[in-house]
Amino acid sequence: MSKDYWTTIIKPSKGYINVNLYELVKYRDLIYLFIKRDFVTFYKQTILGPIWYILQPLLNTIVFTIIFGRLAQIPTDNLPPFLFYMAGNIIWGYFAFCINSTSTTFVKNADIFGKVYFPRITVPISNVIIGLLQFSLQLIFFLCFYIYFVINGLSVNINYSLIFLPFILLHTAIIALGFGLLLSSLTSKYRDLTFVLGFGIQLWMFATPVVYPLSIIPENYVIFSILNPMTSVVESFKFIFFGESSIKLIHIFISVSISISIFFVGLITFYKTEKTFLDTV
Repeated sequence: MSKDYWTTIIKPSKGYINVNLYELVKYRDLIYLFIKRDFVTFYKQTILGPIWYILQPLLNTIVFTIIFGRLAQIPTDNLPPFLFYMAGNIIWGYFAFCINSTSTTFVKNADIFGKVYFPRITVPISNVIIGLLQFSLQLIFFLCFYIYFVINGLSVNINYSLIFLPFILLHTAIIALGFGLLLSSLTSKYRDLTFVLGFGIQLWMFATPVVYPLSIIPENYVIFSILNPMTSVVESFKFIFFGESSIKLIHIFISVSISISIFFVGLITFYKTEKTFLDTV
């Protein structure tokens, strides 16, 4: 048989990372199908459908406003508590969705992975895009309240920083993908990690300035908060809409450096695990 007969040759990956960007572009239709599959499957038998995307942050915001704003009276940098908590909720929700959906990549897709070849990384990428669609709906909902408060006298300092919103979302995706890919490799061997994941993300949220501003953290402990890469994400997101934050440029650089490092560790672990995970799943 002639060698020119083959149109595609599948070879084992070499090295620690084997990301083929051309291959990802080639399988863009598959990414779209994964997005459509997960979206339709999740909401096909629900009454409210995509409205759940909006309802979840709204309910969380109401609960936070009552508990942390009214009862605990935690400062919110002179911002309306409802708006402050909603801003933190929607950006954290994007991160939590991405890491939750990515962390079970091998376990949930074992049947497909064992039958046909395609770049396994397309599944986590589709999860991040689904999360971005969810975030877009929530952002529009947030902007409705934001405009309402501005009309009713809220003084905000909107400036050029708004153009950095895509970079904040990219930063969030990198953090979530890094941890998600790492956790997906671990959950393929240790299933009990899936049970503690939700609890761990909940604790992570309270270690991040979502229900409180960075400004109330004592100066001696700020550096520990900055080592949490989501701190700069949440504070930067609030800054571009409210013009209020204690985040500094050096804090963002530290966060980005940590995020990129975690992303590459997760990517290396993911590609190493995909070679043998069918033996353990």
